[in-house]
Amino acid sequence: MALASENEFLAMVDDIFPAAHDHMELGRGDDCAVLRCPSRLCLTTDAFLEDVHFRRAYFTPEEAGRKALLVNVSDLAGMGAQPLGFSLDLLIPPGLPDDWWRRALEGMRDVAVEAGMALVGGDLSVAAQVGFCVTAWGGPWAERALARGQARPGDTLFAVGPLGLARAGLLALERMGREDAEADSPEAVCHHLSPPLLLQASRRLSAIPGVRGLMDVSDGLARDVPRFLAPETGALIDLSPDALHPEVRRAAAGAGDKAPLFAYLGGEDYALLGACAPAAREAAQSAGACILGVVTDSPGVILLNEEPAPVRGFDHFEED
Repeated sequence: MALASENEFLAMVDDIFPAAHDHMELGRGDDCAVLRCPSRLCLTTDAFLEDVHFRRAYFTPEEAGRKALLVNVSDLAGMGAQPLGFSLDLLIPPGLPDDWWRRALEGMRDVAVEAGMALVGGDLSVAAQVGFCVTAWGGPWAERALARGQARPGDTLFAVGPLGLARAGLLALERMGREDAEADSPEAVCHHLSPPLLLQASRRLSAIPGVRGLMDVSDGLARDVPRFLAPETGALIDLSPDALHPEVRRAAAGAGDKAPLFAYLGGEDYALLGACAPAAREAAQSAGACILGVVTDSPGVILLNEEPAPVRGFDHFEED
């Protein structure tokens, strides 16, 4: 049964999310929240829309809610920031059962609890399709936020988290539907539907002085490596097939691609991309980093055996 009023929906939100948190001096229920904040905040926002970012055909409500918040937490991890709070705007189609929303909000709550975040407020609106619009913020783990554009020639490029696995899962889901996709590519499907939080890796990397910067990989290395690099620098990347997940290698073969190129194009990896001084390489590896290559002093990205590297990745405004 669908909820009958906005007040019923807000009561459900209050039932699922705690009303008290160390970050909130005054929480939900007033015109604004009053927050206890560090001297600097990292702030991010993302929309997570039905049939653009997820499909109810193969996402459970819990997975949709979880991922809607996780993509924002991933941005904070990519800045070397500790999550603190978020606001939530919901787009609500008429007639969607209240059980769907309860389950979706419970999935979101699980991420909030894991990340230590407070839901401070938000808004509700009727719409044609389901949508979650999240604004999230946090404070740097260390004295500095880990921004893009800081890597220098000779620095080591690294990643934390599997590359290409979410793309393999998406292709399987779109081609087969959930039941068959899970039987065929269980880890890839799981990674697409519910990527892991990488907050501990973010925290550990933030404590290493030689780490120059981090970013969240959401549109694939092909799109995000050039965004990460400073102007007038480039990269030499070596993605060994043996270092890629077997389900990535199998999906690449099915798509007619070499596995390194398939993983490089990626999409929705929600991995961390970073760079460090050569002297910090071992420390970064001890924090979970996998070495990708090296920053060069000339523009452009060279993917070994696939040069020049295609700069495609995902773009909302680019036609297939």
